[in-house]
Amino acid sequence: MAAIRVDGLCKSYGAVRAVDGMDLTVDRGELFGFLGPNGAGKTTTIRALTGQVRPDSGTIRVLETDPTVDPLETRRRVGILPERGSPPSFLTPSEYLAFVGRIRDLEPDVVADRTERWADRLGFRSKLETLHTDLSRGQQQKVMIAQAFIHEPDVVLIDEPLANLDPLVQEQVKRFLLAYAADDNAIFVSTHNIDVAEAICSRVGIVADGRLVAERVPEADDEPLLETFLEYVGDADPRDVPARDRLDQ
Repeated sequence: MAAIRVDGLCKSYGAVRAVDGMDLTVDRGELFGFLGPNGAGKTTTIRALTGQVRPDSGTIRVLETDPTVDPLETRRRVGILPERGSPPSFLTPSEYLAFVGRIRDLEPDVVADRTERWADRLGFRSKLETLHTDLSRGQQQKVMIAQAFIHEPDVVLIDEPLANLDPLVQEQVKRFLLAYAADDNAIFVSTHNIDVAEAICSRVGIVADGRLVAERVPEADDEPLLETFLEYVGDADPRDVPARDRLDQ
């Protein structure tokens, strides 16, 4: 059974159809890229997958859970890295990851060990006891990556994984994501960066106007992903979602 399955997903904000009949599946072992321009419906889809917004119609299954019925169970079982997320400013990375570990029902010694491993992997060990308000946006992003994976979930949903990271850390994160997906896990990466999708994704779904309009396997396709993207998205309508609901910026 697919790790993620979406059938006929629709979601509107007023007169704007943010997601319009989305169908997709992601299997274990895949690093699936969800590629589209701003306003295409990418973040709305992720929020529906994690139960943060309720769809107007359609069905969703994530690890056999239904986020429209039991969103807490879905969020308990997956990792989530939002594009605009940031740790609480009044906590240090150590405190925040300990808090996440408690929510995820991890033993304190397990959390401590994994916190140190992530701090070493991404280079924020010297910042473990620094308040987040005093960290750079890049350092905060490293902590957010750690919280998404600290419970070693079978499915991880990521919105723009390399935002605010320097080139060296970007390369480290790319390699980690590839290895993690290969270990029988599923990673769903939403991005508007064609180079990122082409470099790390085993399969790419191209989304425009709230629908999945094409799928490509970068490693196997002769045509550059950019050409496919322009073919399907070049004339896409950038829907004007109201500011209070604007998700894909």
